[in-house]
Amino acid sequence: MIFQETYLKDAFVVNLAPHIDSRGYFVRLFSKNEFKEIGFNKEFVQVNYASNTQKYTLRGFHFQLPPFCETKLIRCVRGKVQDYIVDVRKGSPTFLKSFTIELSGDNTQMLLVPEGFAHGYLTLEEDSSLIYFHSMLYKPGHEGGLRFDDPVLGIEMPAVPEIVSEKDMHWPYINETHFTGIKTRHHRKRYRHIIHFPHRKRRIYEPEKHYSEN
Repeated sequence: MIFQETYLKDAFVVNLAPHIDSRGYFVRLFSKNEFKEIGFNKEFVQVNYASNTQKYTLRGFHFQLPPFCETKLIRCVRGKVQDYIVDVRKGSPTFLKSFTIELSGDNTQMLLVPEGFAHGYLTLEEDSSLIYFHSMLYKPGHEGGLRFDDPVLGIEMPAVPEIVSEKDMHWPYINETHFTGIKTRHHRKRYRHIIHFPHRKRRIYEPEKHYSEN
């Protein structure tokens, strides 16, 4: 795995390293030891699967409120989506800034979404499916959300969403609630074996490769 830091602190693009042969390929989605090298010491306690039959379906933008903030690991296993995260950490220098990446069943990338981030995506193909790893169980009554079309966020999408749930259409606009963010536990992280690029405020981490072929 290769971990590429985004311009939003603690959010990583995870580039997988598939083992390819005549049968197809085998790839590891998670390694506790490798994730620990970037400071991730949590346990995933729930895994969810989302299937979207229609193109231009929007889900999001969702987060859980304290004390049930969660980290998510997102992988598209079929089809294609435009994935988005928004920093909603109170006091963060990138508060309400967003990051987007195209995830698909054909590419070998995942997105690590830290605590204090809203997450959502727009499907770009029919029959698009995603798998989510969660560090916290779902807690009804502790849900938060942002409108995908909130002008404060200024998020541009490749197409107008055609299918949006009633719930996601009724998240309040930021200026209506004077939203100032949520408090999360901040930990100073240590990075090892990180490649620095002077022209980019990003870092790439590549641990030793450990293959176990099935």
